[in-house]
Amino acid sequence: MKKSRKIMLMPVGFAALAVALLYVWLGPLWPDAAAQLQIRLPIPDNNPTDLVDPNGGRIEGTLQTFDGVAADIPGDWPQFRGPNLDAILSDEPVALAKSWPEEGPKVLWTIDLGPGYAGAAVLNGRAFVMDYDDKAIRDAIRCFSLADGAEIWRYSYPIKIKFQHGMSRTVPAVTDKYVVTMGPKCHVTCLDPNTGDLRWMLDLVREYGTKVPAWYAGQCPLIEEEEKLILGVGGDEVLMMAVDCNSGETIWETPNPNKWLMTHSSVLPVEFGGQRMYVYCASGGVVGVSAEGGRILWEYPDWKIRIANVPTPVYVGDGKIFLSGGYNAGSMMLQLSGQGDAIEAKALFKLTSDIYGSEQQTPIFYDGYIYGVNADDQLCCLDLEGNVMWTSTSAHEFGLGPYAISGGRIYVLDDDGLLTMAEATPSGYKQIAQAKVLEGPEAWGPMAFAAGRLIVRDMNKMVCLDISEQ
Repeated sequence: MKKSRKIMLMPVGFAALAVALLYVWLGPLWPDAAAQLQIRLPIPDNNPTDLVDPNGGRIEGTLQTFDGVAADIPGDWPQFRGPNLDAILSDEPVALAKSWPEEGPKVLWTIDLGPGYAGAAVLNGRAFVMDYDDKAIRDAIRCFSLADGAEIWRYSYPIKIKFQHGMSRTVPAVTDKYVVTMGPKCHVTCLDPNTGDLRWMLDLVREYGTKVPAWYAGQCPLIEEEEKLILGVGGDEVLMMAVDCNSGETIWETPNPNKWLMTHSSVLPVEFGGQRMYVYCASGGVVGVSAEGGRILWEYPDWKIRIANVPTPVYVGDGKIFLSGGYNAGSMMLQLSGQGDAIEAKALFKLTSDIYGSEQQTPIFYDGYIYGVNADDQLCCLDLEGNVMWTSTSAHEFGLGPYAISGGRIYVLDDDGLLTMAEATPSGYKQIAQAKVLEGPEAWGPMAFAAGRLIVRDMNKMVCLDISEQ
């Protein structure tokens, strides 16, 4: 497999001429164009001109900078499902409102996005989004100010894709030094989070034989130990891999003798039996891979979802892993036993879809119970034996929208942008407030909390809400 990314710079004279022509063209129509937009080339050693879009054309990235400024605001949500990968913000520095006015939480800013469901990651006063510019026909990694939504920078590259229930679906992973994204066609890009400068790009389809999942990639990158990127590749020979974020070089690769394919599910780190492992739902089952060297520790081939495997596994402690899915898959609790290279996974129980199954969003394990929206579009709570503690059983259907927990309350967004706040308690469904915060359709992107703010999106817009106590 390829160990490094060979890169070249497009001719400097041609690029300079292009920038000059852009300025001349924009000047009469937009006098402030030069102040609003700056286009500069990637670092010479970082422009991946050896990567080719399968639809034709060579991938040459462009970095644009804007007037946005990073905010001096505490709080972060640096990856899919937040700081601890559990969709829970447990140390919110700002008190949250216990009720909302009739018009709902205050909207702090709104931005237009290309069609999709990609959620935001937040770090150091910036919000990062994996977007798709359907007019320019480019993947676009965008950085905004958390304060006002003003764009700070944008790195984009040409990729031709068709509309398939939106385009973008993934949440970036961000540290102080790196922001890593996965594009719709499995292009993994690593940038400097402050400047947007390209570090490296990896094409999983071309380099590893990854098959792009139906409706495009939904797996969210995972950065471990600040420097190690973990990817469920599902390639011809490689099932999972670790990549050095600084260099883009491969640390280890997990063989894929069963030819399991990539799914929409993301990789979950788990501590069990004195070792760290990565649990992944691939096309042919669930696998546990050692964090040291990438060897397979265990496999469970009896969890397959016929159409699309989307929710990420949920670790509930004591070697128990909760799995859920749509398309009549229902849900299951796995139990790990053993240690070292002698770990086994067995099913403790399996629930049919009429009891619990989640087609799209990943359930939340909170204070000993599991919360999620069921196949009947109702919010429900399960205990760890699979018993239903309660279901919302209301006229309102939550649909396929996201949910997250902060301050002992669960926030649930429905398909059409109606936000519900309810108590996260096993004693029953207790709704606190509701407000229409987006127009829809398909408000499915994962949520992000940060410093009394809640970032949500629908198909075409993202909003930042003030949910702090006034």
